[in-house]
Amino acid sequence: MDNLTAVSGILFLVADIFAITSLSLPEWIVSDVNGNMRLGLTQHCQVIYGRPEICTVPRLSLEWLLTRVLISAGILCLTITCILQVWSHWKREVIKYSRWIAFAAMTLFCLAAVIFPVGFAIEEIGGQPYKLPNQTQVGTSYVLFILAIFFTVVSELFAGKVCLPMF
Repeated sequence: MDNLTAVSGILFLVADIFAITSLSLPEWIVSDVNGNMRLGLTQHCQVIYGRPEICTVPRLSLEWLLTRVLISAGILCLTITCILQVWSHWKREVIKYSRWIAFAAMTLFCLAAVIFPVGFAIEEIGGQPYKLPNQTQVGTSYVLFILAIFFTVVSELFAGKVCLPMF
């Protein structure tokens, strides 16, 4: 395994960890109106006037459900990519499959990033597609997801250098 393969594998792993973390945390949308509200793709949490926090499994809108499915599929692709990167140490030809699966993950993540803001019109938020109300902002989970996209793109660039033919 050469250095570029190792670097791309590590970056793919970092992107995978960021994506898994972003999906598991309920901080995609954060608001302080009517108590502390944190909305996520797997759970919604709210603190009302100093009472204990209540977390529930949400009934997601179609847009957010599709976002969750796309991110989950992207995470699966990145996990397979990481496995293939390690496997390429013994079988060099699997690196090209790793690159294409990572490209699929990048595409899935980018689709999710475009579809997610359409869900800002849900009742809990009260915004419009692609426009959050003034009192509401994106949370750390969304930032981690954007970082996962960034690391996937950078890793793909490193993997592309690995797959160039040697002359």
